[in-house]
Amino acid sequence: MGDLKQYGLVRAQERLRDQVGHALRAALIAGELRPGQVYSAPGLASDLGVSATPVREAMLDLAREGLVEPVRNKGFRITEVSERDLDQYTELRTLIEVPTIGRVTRTAPRERLEELRPVAEEIVSRAREHDLIGYLEADRRFHLALLALSGNERLVETVGDLRKRSRLYGLTGLDEAGKLVSSAEEHLELLDLMIAGDVPGAEACARRHLGHVRSLWADPEAGDEPEAGDGPS
Repeated sequence: MGDLKQYGLVRAQERLRDQVGHALRAALIAGELRPGQVYSAPGLASDLGVSATPVREAMLDLAREGLVEPVRNKGFRITEVSERDLDQYTELRTLIEVPTIGRVTRTAPRERLEELRPVAEEIVSRAREHDLIGYLEADRRFHLALLALSGNERLVETVGDLRKRSRLYGLTGLDEAGKLVSSAEEHLELLDLMIAGDVPGAEACARRHLGHVRSLWADPEAGDEPEAGDGPS
């Protein structure tokens, strides 16, 4: 009987760890946790109204994603991501995702692609509601589900890791500049092109989407960039 109780406590602790992780990601997106700053688990725990243990566990999860790094006897430093880092992440994603989108467009059943329309629509609605956490989650599900249709699990894992390391940065500025909805609507455009079997169009849209988002990360006030050479330089 004691073992069953202990199992229940572990499950509750895991849920709290996830909740804390969700709150910390929200704070990162909002800019309340700033790159380069060191935060202690007890200090964050006090702000969140929880014990330090789930905060440490959640921060270790974020460390595995490259979003924070442990600082001995002090806590965790929010990882600073340079423009060079973002360029390199975007370049890797372009090299992987664009040809994969083309292959999926050629091979995936249309009905499997159509199943993703509600997720693409959710991305747009979350953007309109300024729900950045919801936007990120729907965006992640859409892109990784598309790539999963390639049948390459390692590819999906690799892109998932690249997204974790870069996707939080600049999102608040993108939303405040009124550019998040137009970026969100590109998911519906991409899906329509794929369902129509337009391989060149789908690849061009995927490349433009990645380049567009990257350019807005760099300067959310810059507006739309020319489509020529949209990929990362």
